[in-house]
Amino acid sequence: MSASLRAAAGAMRAVVVREFGGPEVLKVEEVAVPQAQGKQVLIKVSAVGVNPVETYIRSGTHNIKPPLPWTPGNDAAGVVEEVGKEATKFKKGDRVFTKSTVTGAYAEYTVAEEDAAFRLTDRLSFQQGAAAGTPYMTAYRALFHRTHGKPGETVLVHGASGGVGLAAVQLAKARGMVVMGTAGSSEGMELVRKNGASHVFNHREEGYTDKIMAATAGVGVDLIIEMLANVNLEKDLELLARHGRVGIIGSRGRIEMTPRLLMTKESWVIGVGRDKVKVKGRWWSSQMSWMFFVPQKIFICF
Repeated sequence: MSASLRAAAGAMRAVVVREFGGPEVLKVEEVAVPQAQGKQVLIKVSAVGVNPVETYIRSGTHNIKPPLPWTPGNDAAGVVEEVGKEATKFKKGDRVFTKSTVTGAYAEYTVAEEDAAFRLTDRLSFQQGAAAGTPYMTAYRALFHRTHGKPGETVLVHGASGGVGLAAVQLAKARGMVVMGTAGSSEGMELVRKNGASHVFNHREEGYTDKIMAATAGVGVDLIIEMLANVNLEKDLELLARHGRVGIIGSRGRIEMTPRLLMTKESWVIGVGRDKVKVKGRWWSSQMSWMFFVPQKIFICF
């Protein structure tokens, strides 16, 4: 039965998690189609973005533990099916993508707050729209809100071949920064290069950090966007120029580090999360603001 026929009967398929654990806890079930309330929109989903944080939450190892049963997913793209009575931003038939959802994106239909949905231009596919929310908002927040990257500075994206890494490469290049990136394979390195990095290194090679320092003429890099801090943070501190900054996006364990590396260069290590700020009585993700002034041409490079 098609999604439309199921929806006509008030049902849809969704991935449902009823206990925390490995991938085996992800079950496809038939559930009721959610309803848009207030300033919400119901979206018929055409594509979904899958992000690492969802696997951590599913496993039960993340500090966020949603009530069960739970349908994962924040990043979706599709067509508005209906709007809540107080919603004014969209109408039925509009192409949209989301940065968060109320009912979970791993489903044939999802509900999102209208402020968490954005128009998807006809120039972009649903797949591209579904890849925009978490990767690009995280990369933008890391580069410009938290570590204050500036045109002309040198940035190293340490682990640049993933979704957030490629977004960081594109955004930094568009801002006029000198972009370096690492990957763990020749295919990943070529992908990073095609997305705008001027210098690309294999972080599986012995001595790759020496090559990075050589590329900066021994000065070091101004800014590092770090995807695996528990493995790389000590190296990052050695690679920084004086007054350099490390923005940590990802880490999978504990680490011992040498504080003197921070002291001698007067450098900063900065955490990057999904911060929220209260504006006019409502909570907004501070990652949202980039959506209104990043040139759309960036998204064409997925």
